[in-house]
Amino acid sequence: MYFLTVLLFSYPQMSQQIQKTTANGKEMLSNPKLVLVQGALNVVMKQNVTLSCLSESASPPVRYTLFKHNQQVSALNRSDLTPALFTLTINSASDVGEYKCKAEYIISSGGKYSNSLIFTLIEPISKPVLSSPTSQAKKGQNVTLSCLSENGSLPISYLFFKGSQNISPQKTMQKREAAVIFLFIDSLSDYGTYKCKASNSFPNNAKYSNGFNFTLAEKFKSTRPSTSFTSTVNAEESENEVIYTEIEPVKPEEEYINFSVIRREEEKGENLKL
Repeated sequence: MYFLTVLLFSYPQMSQQIQKTTANGKEMLSNPKLVLVQGALNVVMKQNVTLSCLSESASPPVRYTLFKHNQQVSALNRSDLTPALFTLTINSASDVGEYKCKAEYIISSGGKYSNSLIFTLIEPISKPVLSSPTSQAKKGQNVTLSCLSENGSLPISYLFFKGSQNISPQKTMQKREAAVIFLFIDSLSDYGTYKCKASNSFPNNAKYSNGFNFTLAEKFKSTRPSTSFTSTVNAEESENEVIYTEIEPVKPEEEYINFSVIRREEEKGENLKL
């Protein structure tokens, strides 16, 4: 009884050993593995990539064939257990897509296919455009800035700057749409120059927009203005009362006040330099 039990366990092992060999005595091929050994799956134009194809269970010689979308690209014979290496150059968009390899014995039909590797072409981004619905803003006003790169592979990441200082977290857009930030104009320092930067997975290709400036658009009452004003006083009002209305902004390093004062006794024009 013990002897029969041993035979029952031994028989499947013998059957498996027989199944691992072909009719001509060669070992059965295992499914080859297709591996990327040089380059990346995200590729750019003129980039070289190298693929390795190997069936680890085989009796050489073995023929390896590389396919792209079921169309043969190249074939190599191996007389030993070293992998077949295929080097590709990405010259156009038609060179990317799904690749597989096939291992087969040269003197027999059939064969085994590998896993797939899919290459994606990365396109560089274009210079982003920074814009806003308004170019004039008052103190206390909310404004928006939009940044968009119209070309380049997605996703695209955007950063916003005022001067050289980053003013927002990175915004990554999965669709072809602008990144938007909201700003609150609280002081004159908020009227500086703004820019945005766009980047994607294309190497060393980050690009900056042109600068964008908000201009001051505000009317207010003051006794010490910082820009150019005119003032008028009704002859019946106090001769010391002056109402200022902004005409246009001037350079901060040299500011003037241009005004006329009408007095009851006489009219007198003055130009004062602060």
